[in-house]
Amino acid sequence: MKFVSFHLPGEGPRLGVLRDGKVLDFTTLTEGKILTFQDLIKESREKGSSIKNIADEYLKSNPSNHYNFDYDELAAGINDPEKARLTLPLVPPEVWAAGVTYKRSVEARTEESQSKDVYSKVYDAVRPELFMKSTASRVVGPGDDIGIRRDSNWQVPEPELGLVLDEEANILAFIIGNDVSCRDIEGENPLYLPQAKIFKNSCALGPIIALPEAINDPYNLNITCEIIRSGNLVFSESANTRQLKRRLEELASFLARDNIVFPGTVLLTGTCIVPPDSFSLHPGDVVKISIDFLGTLSNRVN
Repeated sequence: MKFVSFHLPGEGPRLGVLRDGKVLDFTTLTEGKILTFQDLIKESREKGSSIKNIADEYLKSNPSNHYNFDYDELAAGINDPEKARLTLPLVPPEVWAAGVTYKRSVEARTEESQSKDVYSKVYDAVRPELFMKSTASRVVGPGDDIGIRRDSNWQVPEPELGLVLDEEANILAFIIGNDVSCRDIEGENPLYLPQAKIFKNSCALGPIIALPEAINDPYNLNITCEIIRSGNLVFSESANTRQLKRRLEELASFLARDNIVFPGTVLLTGTCIVPPDSFSLHPGDVVKISIDFLGTLSNRVN
């Protein structure tokens, strides 16, 4: 099962169920009880049942095809406030991220850093690198602007598979994430990592939340990143999650060690797509990240 959030002009936010290119207005089906994916997580916890079972019960008790929207039309309306449009599908209480989980990430961060052995050591270590990436106020959704720092000259998107977690760090769902990063700030000193990672609109999520049963194999997902500048494709690269060194459950379990994991927390699992050293994002660039089963997350740089 897959979910999206969308906005109806004059009516407000809606949670939708995505099926065969159509979006069922799940909020109306539940008579306004479920407005967000967080509401679904909350009801799942209260009733001690899975999100899928909760959603299935609503769908069975209120069969209706009267509120179907075309997914492509919702995606096309993201820049028009007068149209029904996709929105941020989850407002996570926190976003965390894992680093150097792919060999390509090790190579890139070693090249940029003045402390080169740090990254190769953590790649081979038992303990993964985990860091706070964002709070809810810094997260944007599909069609929203992502930010860049004015005191950085080397900024890149980082396309990542995201995990939506419950309070015990179990994987509830999957989502696309863009961990916008400043390579020059981090490269100058690893202690500058928070400044390289956490700033206004530095994290984008969306557009689809997919429950685990909707993903054939999370270790065989194609990831593609395209960057368009002035109408021209200036960067395009693809990778696959089979290149991920660590297990997803392993990363989540380390996050939960002596830590509070709030329901709906997102954990980004690292990137294996890195633009060349000569490349940096410019205002006006459009970043498009696609992952199998999870759609395409598109954001403009501001």
